[in-house]
Formats: sequence, C-alpha cells, structure tokens
Amino acid sequence: MGLKSILAKPFAKFIRKKVTRESANALQWQRYWFEQLLAKGKQTLFGRDHHFDSISSYEGFKKQVPIRDYEGFRKYIEKALHGEENILWPGKPLYWSKTSGTTSGVKYIPITKDSIPFHINSARNALLCYIAETGKADWVDGKLIFLSGSPALDMKNGIPVGRLSGIVNHHVPQYLRTNQMPSYNTNTIDDWEQKVDAIVEETFNENMTLISGIPPWVQMYFDKLSAKAGGKPVKDIFPQFNLFVFGGVNYEPYRLKIEKAIGKRVDIIETYPASEGFIAYQDSQTQKGLLLLTNNGIFYEFIPTDEFFSDNPTRISLKEVELNKNYAIILNTNAGLYGYNIGDTVKFVSKNPYRILVTGRIKHYISAFGEHVIGEEVEQAILSVATQEHCEIIEFTVAPQVNPTKGLPYHEWFVEFGQKPSDLPGFAKKVDNAMQEKNIYYRDLVGGNILQPLVMNAMKKNAFIDYMKSEGKLGGQNKVPRLSNDRKIADRLTGYIL
Repeated sequence: MGLKSILAKPFAKFIRKKVTRESANALQWQRYWFEQLLAKGKQTLFGRDHHFDSISSYEGFKKQVPIRDYEGFRKYIEKALHGEENILWPGKPLYWSKTSGTTSGVKYIPITKDSIPFHINSARNALLCYIAETGKADWVDGKLIFLSGSPALDMKNGIPVGRLSGIVNHHVPQYLRTNQMPSYNTNTIDDWEQKVDAIVEETFNENMTLISGIPPWVQMYFDKLSAKAGGKPVKDIFPQFNLFVFGGVNYEPYRLKIEKAIGKRVDIIETYPASEGFIAYQDSQTQKGLLLLTNNGIFYEFIPTDEFFSDNPTRISLKEVELNKNYAIILNTNAGLYGYNIGDTVKFVSKNPYRILVTGRIKHYISAFGEHVIGEEVEQAILSVATQEHCEIIEFTVAPQVNPTKGLPYHEWFVEFGQKPSDLPGFAKKVDNAMQEKNIYYRDLVGGNILQPLVMNAMKKNAFIDYMKSEGKLGGQNKVPRLSNDRKIADRLTGYIL
C-alpha cells in the first residue's frame, strides 16, 4: 500500500461522516439554499425582472419564476456572453460550459466561482465514500484514466469556454495529477477514434486501476485494448483494474458487454453530473440509487412526468416527493439558473436519505398515440428478455412508425446485438409482451388494434458508432437517445439494418 492510499483512508472516513450528516438534514439544507439563491439573485437582472425582493416563500417563488428550458434563458445568456455583469448571478461566470442541445443547437451553461467547487468536490466525495465503505484504497496508487472531452478551452469576452469534462480536468487535485491519464496532448485530439487509439498506446503498459467514462465509449477503448493484446480481456492487460466510474447513461444495457470485455466483474460508481450542477452520486455499494446532493448549491423542484406537458402541472419541493414516482427534475442553482428544466426524469427509491434513479429524458418518449412510453420501460423490457434468452445488447433505440406502407402503425426497434437471439421474431414478441406489462396504455393500444406489436430490426456491427460518426457526435458526452417521438434518428438508421 502506497502513501496516497494510506492517507486516503482517514480522509475518506472524515468526508463520509460529513456526507452522512448532510444527507440526514436534507430538508434544512434545501431551505438554506433556497434562501441563499434568493439573496444572491436579488442582485441580478433576472432577480429584478422576477421581483425576487418581494418573494418570501416557496409558494411566492413559484408564482414569480416559471419553469423554463434553455430557450427561456437565452436572452439572459446572450447578455452574459457579451460580457455584461450581474445578469443571472452576481459578477460574471467563471466559465461557460458548452453543450450540444437537440432543440437549441449549441448551449452555453454558466459555471460560477460559487458553483465550481461543487462540481469538483462531488466527484472526489463519490470516490472517498467508496473508500470509506469498502476499505479499498489501493487504486489511488495506480494510474487513473478519464475518457472525456478535450481540456482545451476557447475564450468568449474574457471567459474560458469548453466542455464540462474539459473544464473539470483543469481542477483535478495536484495529488492525482501524477496518476492521471491520458496526457494533455492526447486528450486534446479532436477525432475521437484517433484519440482512443492514442490513449490505448499511452496506457497499454501502465498499471491502470481506475477507468472512468461513458460506457459506450469506454467499451470502444476496451475493444481496441483487446485487439492490441491479441484478444486478451482487459483484466489480463490491467490486472489491478477494479473500479469503473461512469455517468450519463443507465449502466445495465452495457453491463454484460463491458464485463465480458473486462473478463470479470469490477466495482462501479455511478455519478450524475451535469453542466448545470452535480446532482447525485452512488455513495454505497450496497444501497440502491444515487444520493441526492442537497447541500450542493442547488434547490431542487419536481414535476410529476404525467403532468409535465399539462397547462398547470404540480410543482413541488423535496419534502413533498413520493417514492417510486417519476418526476421531471427542476434546478435552481448558484450558477444563476432558476426554475430550469434540465430535461431529465428521476424517481426516488429512498427518502432517508434521499436516493434517486435517473429514469430517462422528459423529451425522450413515444406518445404518438397517447401511450407515453418512457426510457425506463423500454430498457427494462428488452433487458429482462435478453437475460432470459442469454442475448447481449450493444445499443438500441426506438421510434414510432405512424405511416407504414401496410398494416397498422407500430413501434420500431433498432437493436445492435453482441449475441443475436436465435429466433428474432420470438424475441421481439417477448419484448412486446414485457412492454405491455409495463405500460397499460401501450397494452390497450395493441389490444384495441390501434397499434400492431413492435417491429424489431437487428443492426449491423458498430451500427450506432458509425451513425454517431456520421453525425459528428462520436465520443465525449454524446449519447444515442433510447426513445424518439419522431423518425429523425430512425430514418437515418435504416441504412444500418442487417
């Protein structure tokens, strides 16, 4: 055991106790941040426009501050981008996090001097909670790789601009710098495939102990490692690799493929970071769900997903949430976002402490006929059948076919298999039955001959990687949506069907 891992254990216990105390007082911390955000917001153009000086309660806040997505903040963002001060938060942003929106094009999310510590410390605390709970700290002495966006930053009116992962890269603690990989030059390569090839060359002979990244892009790294090693699994290349950290997608559709590539099961830590704020992380290897971070510069609100698109949806604070109910999560942050719809849906699996599962995207659904199928349902349906049939799912997405050339409309599935089922129509029928069990509206539509059962397409090898490449979205934080309510993605994917 090295010096770093020895020192990490007492620090981990200290942080774990702090995290536990905070989570036990979640509602008090939410009140604190509500008051802090109002006090700071009064000093801004947004606060003056929304009469923050007259707000004294959460009910008053809801009356003055409507729910908005990025488009609703655009006029304020534009002013701040042009260098104006005190627009959304006192002063100017410390950074602009650049993201790609599906409806808004490129989005610029402010990160402030007040918010940046929570982005950094939350990732650190997730790792320290793991050490405190398991006692496993040896990985701290090895090499750590973060498959992420480029750390190279541009400038807009004197403010650095880049991807969140690239911004955070500049704040990696000094004691981890000597362990961190890849090198800066490699990390700034724009072409994702060239970048992964270079990372393979740099890391192949290193003692990798922790690997972090979005699962499909980590899988690409593993595949290239294995190819270089003549087909050996990752465990034979990196014998001390025992911890995988990820975020951004549900891990379960990728678990079997990644574990097969590694050659063993490793511990995992799931995180829920966003440019708008670090929302939650997995604080335990034994408890279900991610710990909602209630002392993290964010005041949370929630809207039941089945009401989200209604004219007057219910809007509640943390103390009013119910277990196992899907909500759209709304953020108010110390980066200057208020009533901000981040677009994600969550459900609570515990209220003592508050733990959540990320269940999908509020805009990623199918409701062409009123069925409102969500991501959680399609993932659970196909994974349950794949487990029974001993199939391996690489990637998939689903879209409605409203105007088929013949027969009734249907939901069309595009699935890339690692191991294809011997009877694809039979497999599809079982998935359809599973969907009907999970969604009564879908069941009624199929039973009422409004929809025919789903149609499933098996895709060519690397179909989704090739599709993302064709869209200029290969690698980084980019992900294929599980669901679309239109045919934009589906029509592009038809060229990749087997």
